[in-house]
Amino acid sequence: MPLTTRELLAKLIKCEAGGEGDDGMRAVASVIVNRAQVPNGEFARVSQGGDIRRIIEQQGQFTCMKEVVAGAYNSQNVWNMDPEQIHYEIADWAIAGNTFSGTGNCLFYFNPFNPQCPPYFPPGGAGVIFNRINQHCYYSPTSVYATT
Repeated sequence: MPLTTRELLAKLIKCEAGGEGDDGMRAVASVIVNRAQVPNGEFARVSQGGDIRRIIEQQGQFTCMKEVVAGAYNSQNVWNMDPEQIHYEIADWAIAGNTFSGTGNCLFYFNPFNPQCPPYFPPGGAGVIFNRINQHCYYSPTSVYATT
């Protein structure tokens, strides 16, 4: 049976930020909501008017949505996650359109596995550093993003 959007989002939150505390999990969920609500660029085309599921399932965006990474099985994927109540609560909060102020309008995030966040991400300058929350760096869209 296919996962509901709520369950898929709860699993993704646990997988991508389960060890990042409530703020870290809300931050990841907020990027997904921001992508669904952005009025231009790639994510506006993908979401087709705000579809969170389309954002989550966009090819190549979330490591946790991949069963294979660098040619090896990725055991940390959404299909192996068993969300807890907090993950469902944050998923419900995000599906209702809420976002975390610590991420502003960020559309991108990643863990650099380094104490410093690069000034731009992804490569090409579509995002500029906005904030770091725990292990993840969050990036606001630049004018380059609108042309994606």
